Amino acid sequence: MALVGIDFRAPLREVKRVQFGILGPDEIKRMSVGEIEFPEIYENGKPKKGGLMDPRQGVIDRRGRCMTCAGNLADCPGHFAHLELARPVFHVGFLAKILKILRCVCFYCSKLLLDKDNQRIKEIIRKTQGNPRRRLTLIYDMCKSKIVCDGGNELESQTMEDGDDGEKVIKAGGCGRYQPSYRRTGIDINAEWKKNVNEDTQERKIFLTAERALEIFKQISDEDCLILGMDPRFARPDWMICTVLPVPPLAVRPAVVTFGSARNQDDLTHKLSDIIKTNIQLRNNEANGAAAHVLADDVKLLQYHVATLVDNCIPGLPTATQKGGRPLKSIKQRLKGKEGRIRGNLMGKRVDFSARTVITADPNLPIDTVGVPRTIAQNLTFPEIVTPFNIDKLQELVNRGDSQYPGAKYIIRENGARVDLRYHPRAADLHLQPGYRVERHMRDGDIIVFNRQPTLHKMSMMGHRVKILPWSTFRMNLSVTTPYNADFDGDEMNLHLPQSLETRAEIEEIAMVPRHLITPQSNKPVMGIVQDTLCAVRMMTKRDVYIDYPRMMDLLMYLPSWEGKVPQPAIMKPKALWTGKQLFSLIIPGNVNVLRTHSTHPDDEDSGPYKWISPGDTKVLVEHGELISGIVCSRTVGRSAGNLLHVVALELGHEVAAKFYSHIQTVINAWLIGEGHTIGIGDTIADQATYRDIQDTIRKAKLDVIDVIEKAHNDDLEPTPGRVVLRKSLFQNSTISNQWWFLGRKVLKLTSLRLLLVWVNRTLKRNSYLAGLTPAEFFFHAMGGREGLIDTAVKTAETGYIQRRLIKAMESVMVNYDGTVRNSLAQMIQLRYGEDGLDGMWVENQSMPTMKPTNMLFERDFKNDLSDEKSLRKFYTEDLIRELQNSPEATKELEAEFQQLEEDRRLLRKIFPTAFSYVSETIPFSKVSSLSPLHVIEGVKKLSKRLIIVSGEDKISKQAQYNATLLMNILIRSTLCSKKMASTHKLNMEAFDWLIGEIETKFQQAIAQPGEMVGALAAQSLGEPATQMTLNTFHYAGVSAKNVTLGVPRLKEIINVSKQLKTPSLTVFLQGAAAKDAEKAKDVLCKLEHTTLKKVVSNTAIYYDPDPKNTCIEEDEEWVSIFYEMADFDPSRASPWVLRLELDRKRMTDKKLSMEHIADKIQQGFGDDLNVIYTDDNADKLVFRLRITNQPSDKNAEIEQVDKMEDDVFLRCIESNMLSDLTLQVISYILFNILS
Repeated sequence: MALVGIDFRAPLREVKRVQFGILGPDEIKRMSVGEIEFPEIYENGKPKKGGLMDPRQGVIDRRGRCMTCAGNLADCPGHFAHLELARPVFHVGFLAKILKILRCVCFYCSKLLLDKDNQRIKEIIRKTQGNPRRRLTLIYDMCKSKIVCDGGNELESQTMEDGDDGEKVIKAGGCGRYQPSYRRTGIDINAEWKKNVNEDTQERKIFLTAERALEIFKQISDEDCLILGMDPRFARPDWMICTVLPVPPLAVRPAVVTFGSARNQDDLTHKLSDIIKTNIQLRNNEANGAAAHVLADDVKLLQYHVATLVDNCIPGLPTATQKGGRPLKSIKQRLKGKEGRIRGNLMGKRVDFSARTVITADPNLPIDTVGVPRTIAQNLTFPEIVTPFNIDKLQELVNRGDSQYPGAKYIIRENGARVDLRYHPRAADLHLQPGYRVERHMRDGDIIVFNRQPTLHKMSMMGHRVKILPWSTFRMNLSVTTPYNADFDGDEMNLHLPQSLETRAEIEEIAMVPRHLITPQSNKPVMGIVQDTLCAVRMMTKRDVYIDYPRMMDLLMYLPSWEGKVPQPAIMKPKALWTGKQLFSLIIPGNVNVLRTHSTHPDDEDSGPYKWISPGDTKVLVEHGELISGIVCSRTVGRSAGNLLHVVALELGHEVAAKFYSHIQTVINAWLIGEGHTIGIGDTIADQATYRDIQDTIRKAKLDVIDVIEKAHNDDLEPTPGRVVLRKSLFQNSTISNQWWFLGRKVLKLTSLRLLLVWVNRTLKRNSYLAGLTPAEFFFHAMGGREGLIDTAVKTAETGYIQRRLIKAMESVMVNYDGTVRNSLAQMIQLRYGEDGLDGMWVENQSMPTMKPTNMLFERDFKNDLSDEKSLRKFYTEDLIRELQNSPEATKELEAEFQQLEEDRRLLRKIFPTAFSYVSETIPFSKVSSLSPLHVIEGVKKLSKRLIIVSGEDKISKQAQYNATLLMNILIRSTLCSKKMASTHKLNMEAFDWLIGEIETKFQQAIAQPGEMVGALAAQSLGEPATQMTLNTFHYAGVSAKNVTLGVPRLKEIINVSKQLKTPSLTVFLQGAAAKDAEKAKDVLCKLEHTTLKKVVSNTAIYYDPDPKNTCIEEDEEWVSIFYEMADFDPSRASPWVLRLELDRKRMTDKKLSMEHIADKIQQGFGDDLNVIYTDDNADKLVFRLRITNQPSDKNAEIEQVDKMEDDVFLRCIESNMLSDLTLQVISYILFNILS
């Protein structure tokens, strides 16, 4: 073979499609560079041709060249060889499919077991165009029950007709012989026929060899192959059986060279060596005419080696190992799973240009900056392209070399040659040219990606700027720890330095920290002020905090955004003093307005006289960027939606918000340095009054519980659904939360009935950690802690797998440029993202003003009455009133506006039946407005038309547009209604027009951007909080209202679409009269709940009472004698034994049951075998008497008596069966109901 030079340029062709198929023996030979015949690897110290290190298969060492393509180690891809097997063997990967096809075709004639003209088959072929796997499944389902090849006796009536000479002629193509059933054990297939089905000498059970299977498959026609879902051009059934084995190239199984010893061959090479040896042995034995059992053993061994080459984890088969006992790594193990080629080496791999070290805090760094140790900066490089603008700067770095920082490591010339500056004798002599690349050290301002594992959402991997600092840890701002879920107790983080300007630009525009201040997961800030800064901001904004002149000047120097203007001091004499609120106001950027409350704010203040001036200074009001009142706490600068940080980010942009985070920390930490305060263990000790309150509360709770338990013992506590609801809060608050529940149940006693050496009653924990735990409490505390640790470990694996599956299902779903949400197959998931087309990051919480007010208030606040001049004069100028009253159009427009608002209100109350909305009061000052209500109405209508999510005039587009903007339009119409504009907001025309424009701008800004990967976003938004969930919710065990599967187990049920739920529950909304009347609702409840006889029986007994008419039970005498006065009962047939059931009247009434209803149920279950008599519903005692009735005597009665059970024993069986299994109410699987 002529050697081909490696510099040739082969013409490249575009890939049209990828065709999957099975390698047939001819194809394997065609792509092979030669046959492997010898198990030996070397001959005379050189790789042997035809051996397992054949030089035609690829390069063996760094210096060599490939004999096939003449490529070196970097260029040669490796080439397959082949191995001719002495006997065919099954391919273990296709064994399941081989079994399916064997069951679909005839063992003798290889024809399909079904008639091809069958209409069902034609329908299957038509339905499964383009889905051959589904076709095989459907054909298999039809064939697996067939025991005769079509044309035999089974279908004689359909397929046979009389010929010309009177003989039967078979119409179908089958041979009509009986088929075996196939069974797989390990890697063997056995065929077994039913008894005496074939009259010839066929054995009943045979071991099906690969050779026989190959014969069957080779006879299958191409037409039958297509029906079985296989294209005979690319995958025939007989190719599933190995006759020629491809030998993988050397690049797939490289030998490991260890220093000072021979090469260690790869596991695959060892396995192939075993296959060749067995193959040679089998050939020799065949040639020498060895006994059949010897050949069979050799074939089995060859089958085993070929199977374990592909998969070394086959159940029921011994694992192939090396001499030392280590299992061999087969082809399947190399590819599958997390550590395999696909997930471990292609989809995810270890990377260069990364660093990892411990993280520590530095509040002086901005939130988008990370402090990097100099040692790391000197090691990581960025390839900078030399241009005329930076050549001098880069030349200076090259002159410094690698030993000094900042310097450079390499120069890459235009021809690709790399100069290593570490080993260059005189780096200063190297002169740069434009177009060269200089790999310089990392420096301040470089963009990097910072990451902490586990990476649960996109905020676990964000872009930062570099700041080179001394020492050996990464430094980061404290606020950024929240999205990373990091703390400084030894956590390590990863840093990645991008290697191209495109990557840098992408990170800067997409992944930088300021762009992720707000999470689309819950439309709120993902970072807030934390730790000492949060404590200090509360202390600094209290009413009595003052700052003197020198201190104020010092603190202003800490504020980078200070413009040089010192505000007027709050106190001028005797000396100038500024308040903490004034200093905080200087930090707030721009013109923002926020109304929040402090965490200790009492709710009843919102509607009383202290609405705007809170006695405790708990109403936080920021107006035009000035803190007017209130103590700033986590509600204002934390991570809650609508707080100051959120408003700044939405109104002023992410960059201003990022600076705001940094400025708060810089200034307030500087203030905190001058504020002395201490905390010690003494601060945790409460006063005596508090301790007394705690003890009283515990004592009262225990007494309440004891009271409930005593009532239950005395049977005063009725177990009714209504009572469960009444008692629910008591149980939940006083007992369950403080009981020690372990694995969903109360802690078990030991066999000695003692839980611990110290006697405790397995109940409540009483002491605080400060007071110290008793030995028993300490033990239970340890139990809880141990369980928590195990729980966390299990939970992480569970939720990690849930998130992986969610990501895999949705990773290709994105917003397209036409606004639709589609996956990679272009299937439409949604017409618009989230049905409203808005990005979650820009969505805000808003209240609907029209929802809560009563009809009278609604009319007062929203309706403009032109006939009421007195009220009009409060809000409008005289000229405007005259103009409105003289215009019939105005009356019509205002009436239409109010009707629209009423319709909006009706719709809202339908959409949110239980919602609550805050109603703002009218601003008290009186100022009349010149803003015409008609201008307002017109402006709102125009704005509504401009808010377009789905454009288009067709019916679907119009409906989608209406649905997407419905709530937004309702909000705009109710907030910007003409009366509100004049009465509450007092806007003039210019202000109103600005407001309309601002709303439109914000709306357009909030529309989801094309290219947003919303599928991955949705999966992360579900998976990340799932990790925070507690795996099992133990705390509600025993409380019937809460006895449902919650947390991660419930999430698993939903995602797996489990058929068998652990605690299936259903909320039923009643309609009609039952929805309004409590008694009728209770009737429905009783009909739904599963009630057995046991639930209403209070007492059962079996009596010997031989005379039915004259009972020996005194209290029953009267009503029994009345009952038997009727002539239709034969006392001779009645058993002398009677089962007497006494029922509980309370429970009967509660379940709405009657005696007649229960008697009917017993009669349905036992018919004439039981004689049932019972008291009236109004009797003093509700009693049932049941007797077994014997059948009329006949001749065989004596014979039957031998096996007959005694009546009293039989009655006992009936009693236990009836109590537990006799269902009195309709639905048997509803265990309990709760009425609420």
